[in-house]
Amino acid sequence: MQKFTRLEGLVAALDRANVDTDAIIPKQFLKSIKRSGFGVNLFDAWRYLDHGEPGMDTARRQPNPDFVLNQPRFKGASILLARKNFGCGSSREHAPWALDDYGFRALIAPSYADIFYNNCFKNGLLPIVLPETQVDRIFHDVAAFPGFRLVVDLGAQTLAYADGSQVFGFEVDAFRKHCLLNGLDEIGLTLQHAAEIKAFETKRRLEQPWLFS
Repeated sequence: MQKFTRLEGLVAALDRANVDTDAIIPKQFLKSIKRSGFGVNLFDAWRYLDHGEPGMDTARRQPNPDFVLNQPRFKGASILLARKNFGCGSSREHAPWALDDYGFRALIAPSYADIFYNNCFKNGLLPIVLPETQVDRIFHDVAAFPGFRLVVDLGAQTLAYADGSQVFGFEVDAFRKHCLLNGLDEIGLTLQHAAEIKAFETKRRLEQPWLFS
């Protein structure tokens, strides 16, 4: 898993509440567990004017010019700003995979669905929770200033305007913070104990050889 320490990035603002995981990555694309290749179908039903199916050539599809991610000013955004209850609906882990594959590293919203929130940390995404008043302020400034950027410092737990004019603090669980800073998913955490696991397996093979015959 990629480490997350500090990010300065362009902000894309998705001004919708209760965005569910089927909107983030529609169900017809849940045919792979490779964690990659989902970015082209992120928000597929909103992003394109035609109905998307796996294997379609996206270069031949008609993008929806009114959708935020199709606006030139948000090209290359790595921070997604959203409204409350982002990631509700089914528990599909493909949702954070799609966001990450598209290029987002951090999310900002007043609240998230619990399972989606947990899945983000497990896949290297930082879901930041801010009060609605602060989220409203950022939405206003994204609309007012094309090219609006934020600086996320996970170590300091701060979210700052690129010009330093505003700095917001955010909370994050200490264990989740440790994992993101060090790029550790559940497999990575387990492999930190590889020596002890190998020693246990060797000892067990000697003490209970009949289990391995």
